[in-house]
Amino acid sequence: MTGLVGVERLATISVIALCIAALVVAARLRPGAWTVPACRALAVVIVANECGWWVWLGIQHTWSASYALPFQLCDVVAFVSAAALLSRNPLLVELTYFWGLAGTANGLISPDVQVDFPHYLYLQYFIAHGTIVAAALFLVVGLRITPRKGAVLRVFAMTLVLTAVVALVNLLTGGNYMYLRHTPGVPTLLDLMGPWPWYIVAATGVAVVLFVVLDLPFYRGRSQASRSKAA
Repeated sequence: MTGLVGVERLATISVIALCIAALVVAARLRPGAWTVPACRALAVVIVANECGWWVWLGIQHTWSASYALPFQLCDVVAFVSAAALLSRNPLLVELTYFWGLAGTANGLISPDVQVDFPHYLYLQYFIAHGTIVAAALFLVVGLRITPRKGAVLRVFAMTLVLTAVVALVNLLTGGNYMYLRHTPGVPTLLDLMGPWPWYIVAATGVAVVLFVVLDLPFYRGRSQASRSKAA
């Protein structure tokens, strides 16, 4: 059964990757008016999928403030990415790009989901994570709304602010949002970073490195643009 679960998750991730690649390549090769309804449709899917989870919890009578508030990083990025798709605001795009690829993408690599296809929670989980990664790559790579100078510092500062807010929410609700109190109940990369609180420190360092790496492809372009303006 374990092997079957591994195969179905690999197949799911492969389908998501192919869909994202097709969307990004289409935007690069055939930019145009179609990207506006595409952004709107993707935003609607992201928000509807997020809200659908709350409806499901209500129907199952399992809603709890300790885990059902939108304070996991992926929940926050869901609404940020939807707003970025609709507005194409540079700051929202940067947050979607860095949080989506440095954080949410990890949810695809090491899924924190304990049910199998075609359970609703399985579909909701992979749609949530896949559409956020799609939004990040579509906006930045497909539509070329690239990170601006200082993006890494801005996003890191906002990450620290978000972490402080979530820590307070955890204190008030007894929750484990952003896994600040303990690691998930399934194997993830956080398990390799030591016990609490050291895995939080290590994860912060990894986040900084990932932000810098994600910014590198655009550093040269910004430098050339700066030199051109100076000349």
